[in-house]
Amino acid sequence: MIRILLPATLAATLCACASAPQPLQGQYAALQPEQAAAEQRLGEQVRWGGRIVEVRTEKLRSCFEVVGAPLDASGRPRRVDRSTGRFIACRSGFYEPQVFARGRELTISGRIDGFETRPVGEFDYRYPHVAADVVHLWPKREERRYERDPFFPMGFGYWYDPFWGWRRF
Repeated sequence: MIRILLPATLAATLCACASAPQPLQGQYAALQPEQAAAEQRLGEQVRWGGRIVEVRTEKLRSCFEVVGAPLDASGRPRRVDRSTGRFIACRSGFYEPQVFARGRELTISGRIDGFETRPVGEFDYRYPHVAADVVHLWPKREERRYERDPFFPMGFGYWYDPFWGWRRF
């Protein structure tokens, strides 16, 4: 019985750790910004994320221009060197441009309500426009830097096993 319960409990615990924040949960179209612009898919409920390019504050709303990235299991944009396409998401209210700064990771959910063409350099780019229900700004990622000690290159916490080689405690 333990052989069945232990793996099942472990799997359930791991799945719970990888879920999206409550406001970002739900059913969304499996559609990327590039596809939406090419196919002109109005009215689709989407959850997209990426890195902020610009925030424009207007009288009654704030609009985010975002370079899309694939999302991980928790709904956070993954760190990859490819884009799923750009999009514009607008939501009523004021969002501080200094907090929602260029390069920050953002996930939105909402409905595609139109398309807009804007220049990106000298190229006219067609953006899907999303009426956002949820705007989720992710905390900055911590950059971890590990340096090795020149006198103990393997570091402390290692031992040598003649059969397996260097192993960690």
